Amino acid sequence: MIVFPAIDLYEGKAVRLLKGDYQQMTVYSEHPEEIGKDFVRQGATHVHLVDLEGARDGTTPNLETVLRLKKETGLFCEIGGGIRSMDTVRVYLENGLDRVILGTAAVRDPDFLEEALEAYGEKIAVGVDIRDGKVAIRGWTEVSGLPFLDFCRQMKETGVQTLICTDISRDGAMRGTNRELYRQLQQELGIQITASGGVSTMEDLRALREMGLYGAIVGKAYYTGAIALEKAIREGNAT
Repeated sequence: MIVFPAIDLYEGKAVRLLKGDYQQMTVYSEHPEEIGKDFVRQGATHVHLVDLEGARDGTTPNLETVLRLKKETGLFCEIGGGIRSMDTVRVYLENGLDRVILGTAAVRDPDFLEEALEAYGEKIAVGVDIRDGKVAIRGWTEVSGLPFLDFCRQMKETGVQTLICTDISRDGAMRGTNRELYRQLQQELGIQITASGGVSTMEDLRALREMGLYGAIVGKAYYTGAIALEKAIREGNAT
């Protein structure tokens, strides 16, 4: 299982939100690329990036920061937040990003999703952000009427190979991850599932790995020191 340490970006800074609330933001670094370099020192091979302004507004205000981080770390970089046009997809992928994550656009614009999949295949993932059993969109500020499992099945049928699934109620709350949710998704879908939200202990990581998940995102637990990233990566790689 791949451990993806996370960097959430806002105004060029590395930050974290609590349960997706922009009013509950903690700034961890003015220089996100330095955090990326620390990930490398601790053995990371992948990083999960989110442009929080992009997620809310549908723009790419942190593009320069993202490209600098990719160049200076050499990590496999996946990026989500505000990717709602083919132009944005091309900007990221043609500048060396490894995977883009569609969220709101996958819900609201299935034709765009199909076009992106046809052009870039496995480099396109879909982020499924779950609140009260439904799919949330627009930086978690709106909840669609779509039941999450129906939507995930639809994504598989469309040809999506990777889903990043977040239980918003657990995100940044350090209450542990929603293991039942990920067990259900893994058993139901049989595609690459990355768990996001609430991964806060080594036991969480071990449980997710034993389920056979493709990946797990470690966010706040890294920044607070609750999880030592080097140990987390070893746990993810354990057999």
